[in-house]
Amino acid sequence: MNMTTAYSRRRLLALFALAGGAVLAGCDRKSATPDNTSRMSASPPPAKDKPGMPMLVYRDPDCGCCEAWADIARAGGYAVTIENSADMAAVKTRYGVPDALASCHTAVIGGYAIEGHVPMRHVAKLLQLQPRDIRGIAVAGMPRGSPGMEMPDGSSDPFEVMAFGDDGKVSQFRA
Repeated sequence: MNMTTAYSRRRLLALFALAGGAVLAGCDRKSATPDNTSRMSASPPPAKDKPGMPMLVYRDPDCGCCEAWADIARAGGYAVTIENSADMAAVKTRYGVPDALASCHTAVIGGYAIEGHVPMRHVAKLLQLQPRDIRGIAVAGMPRGSPGMEMPDGSSDPFEVMAFGDDGKVSQFRA
C-alpha cells in the first residue's frame, strides 16, 4: 500500500466517522435507496459561523476541472475530501447517476449525489429542501462557463441543473 492510498483511506474513514456521528446525534430522516439502505440526513447549507458539511468528491485522477469545482465547493463552505477513482462508471452506478446526466466527477453530500459542474446555490437549495424523491442533481457533460469550467474569454454554453430520482425520473432543478 502506498502512502497516497493510506492517506485517502484515512480521510475517507474520517468522513464516514463524521457522518456516523451525525446519524447517532439524532439525524433520523430515512428514505429508501436501491440497495435498501437509508439515506443519511442532510443538514442545512453551511453557515459562515459553523464548520462546513462534509462532501466527498470522486474524480478521475487525470481530470483537472474536478479540482477546480472542488475548490469552488470549499470556498462555499463545504468540507471537501477528494477520492481519486480510475473507475468513475462504477461510482456513477453506485450513486444512481443516469448515463444521460454523466459528467467528469461525482460528489456525495448529505446522502445526495451531485454529478458534474453543479453551481453551489443548487447544492445549497437541495440540502435546504431535503426532497425525498430526489437521489441527486446533475449538470450533464462539461459545459463551458459552468463552475470549474470557466473560460478565460468568459464564453459559456447554456446548461441546466437536472434532478434525478431512484424511480428513473429526471426533471429540471431550480435554485
